Amino acid sequence: MSKQKRVAVMDLGTNTFHLLIAEKLGDTFVEVLRETAAVKLGEGGINRGVILPAAFDRGIATMQHFKKLIDDNHVDEIKAIATSAIRSAGNGQDFIATIRQQTGIVIDLITGDQEAAYIYQGIDASGVLTEDNALIVDIGGGSVEFIIANSDEVLWKQSFEIGAARLMDKFHKVDPIPVTSIKELTTFLNGKLGDLFVAAGKYRPSILVGSSGAFESFAEVIELKKGRSFDIRQAKTYEFDIDELLGLIELLIKSNHKLRASMKGIIPVRVDMIVTASLLTIYIMQKMGIADVSMSTWSLKEGAMVQAMRS
Repeated sequence: MSKQKRVAVMDLGTNTFHLLIAEKLGDTFVEVLRETAAVKLGEGGINRGVILPAAFDRGIATMQHFKKLIDDNHVDEIKAIATSAIRSAGNGQDFIATIRQQTGIVIDLITGDQEAAYIYQGIDASGVLTEDNALIVDIGGGSVEFIIANSDEVLWKQSFEIGAARLMDKFHKVDPIPVTSIKELTTFLNGKLGDLFVAAGKYRPSILVGSSGAFESFAEVIELKKGRSFDIRQAKTYEFDIDELLGLIELLIKSNHKLRASMKGIIPVRVDMIVTASLLTIYIMQKMGIADVSMSTWSLKEGAMVQAMRS
């Protein structure tokens, strides 16, 4: 029996670096190892277009750790993908060169458009999409990808540099976030998202599909509150009860750091960023008039993995 192809995919985001190692299984894959590290690459420098020294060092150390895991698991093919924080940083290329020099890993710096394409592949492979048009929302730390699609095709996609870390750095300076800051954030989004509203008017998505990240936290908090065990590694998709989701979003927007940190289901790196992610989510739902919300735990790295397995 021939050995199955084993692939490692890394998603190097603004807040977290993800490693997924998997083996080919028919048209899809079976997971061998999954690891997430809270690198906070954008910390302190995201809106100034720089990776600060401490964040730079954390990123290098994480990639050295990932390389050891990759070697230990005898991987045949490596794919490392860098997104918004590295894309927009003046020293992003230095970071990429240092990684290559110290680990031998070649990083693929992708555009927002390529990022959205990978995200669609991951979401589609999760089985969450139907023949109805959905608005896929992937809230990263640096950028947010919006994709209008169904199970057959992508109708429209665009990446905007309005990720949760950028919004937090700009608007969430006092905790709890003041009403004046929420109004400023809303005005800012109104000015940035014109293209999205035009596309939504044309394609009329009736469902919002949240892509991993903050949406995983929303689902986890809701389920754990009800005393249910919820393992995002086991769940590919999740359908929200709209009242539960809106109640949680309202609570998060009004909360302070201490309350959020005490909530089961919110990982430390997301404790503060979840406020601006919540504000962005409710803003989109209200603007679009969408009250049907699902979530896919599969996103960019799974999309890249599906593509690697098919090549």
